Amino acid sequence: MDRKSQILDRQRRVFRIAQDPTRYGLTLKMIAADADLKPDSVRNYAAGETVMPLTALDALIGVLPDELLSLLLPAGRVIVRIPEGVDHDEIEAAARDFLAAKGAAHHPLSEDGRDIGEKEQALLDSKVAHLRAVAA
Repeated sequence: MDRKSQILDRQRRVFRIAQDPTRYGLTLKMIAADADLKPDSVRNYAAGETVMPLTALDALIGVLPDELLSLLLPAGRVIVRIPEGVDHDEIEAAARDFLAAKGAAHHPLSEDGRDIGEKEQALLDSKVAHLRAVAA
């Protein structure tokens, strides 16, 4: 399948999911109005009749959820919102805490020597969760 066909397939999928009443329940008319796009243009994008330009994607940001817009991108890519009010000192402390635990887990005299043992894995997982929490 060529690149254009892949893009059109992704567009059709996004709009199909957006309109699914069990998921988002958005109508094309609602999407067009909220994005300030022409309804005919949105219908064409949804039907895969024309490739959506970057200006249309930009207009859909904030109208469609980021996880849905991410489906427009090639596999392995996602749209991520930059968090507001990030406490860089807290992130640094959490990152250093994780790195210290990771280094200790690889010490030759640790639980499984250079390999990460079961208890070390649990500890590292909790530190990753904390790091994600302070970075969110």
